[in-house]
Amino acid sequence: MENAIRPLAIGRKNFLFCGSDASAVRASMIYSFIATCKACGIEPREWFEDVIRRIPEYENGRSDVTHLLPKNWKRNFNDCNQR
Repeated sequence: MENAIRPLAIGRKNFLFCGSDASAVRASMIYSFIATCKACGIEPREWFEDVIRRIPEYENGRSDVTHLLPKNWKRNFNDCNQR
């Protein structure tokens, strides 16, 4: 039951195994995205897959990537949530 609520052991100095400070920052960003997806009722894997597919569109001139954040993604890309 607890794994359903907290799938990652946070607070156990996981950052020690990241290899560098920059890697620890990236890992914390991933943890934050997963937690935000769950709070918004979005399956994190579905969100990651869709956002990774959409990144090239935003690199080619569209600078406002806030549409890809979990809260906004659910609102703007509702067709992806209908699977």
